[in-house]
Amino acid sequence: MERNASRVPLPRSAVVPGKARPRGAFPHFRRAGDFIFVSGTSARRSDDTIAGVTRAAGGATVLDVAAQTRAVLENVRDILAAAGATLGDVVEVSTFLVDMADFAAYNAVYSEFFDYQGPARTTVAVAALPHPELLIEMKVVAHRPAAARSAGKARRRP
Repeated sequence: MERNASRVPLPRSAVVPGKARPRGAFPHFRRAGDFIFVSGTSARRSDDTIAGVTRAAGGATVLDVAAQTRAVLENVRDILAAAGATLGDVVEVSTFLVDMADFAAYNAVYSEFFDYQGPARTTVAVAALPHPELLIEMKVVAHRPAAARSAGKARRRP
């Protein structure tokens, strides 16, 4: 989403329409100079359902970390677009996994979005996330210089 052509000022922070509302008093993102800080983002959808959650025939809940990872990265992508940035502007990713046994599946999906030229990354295990069906959450930092936004310099990034 390139907002340069219309010269519409980009928000300093926002709760992005069409995304799951934060479960607290914080925005989806906050801009500080040329940096954009994206709050912890999960696979939660705007209707409060969670991507990667299905019910088996017997009623058991089946959780898919690959589907949740993809949904998280797509949510981050959409939030960055609202801030005038792309995944290509991401310089740091912090990932929180409920179970390190999910690392390989998470890593496989992550590599569809980023490679060795991508952001620095830290992945840690946590005891729990805000909903028992969430397996993963990410927070990111992006760098999008004001000159690139105001001069209309299009950067070829995802």
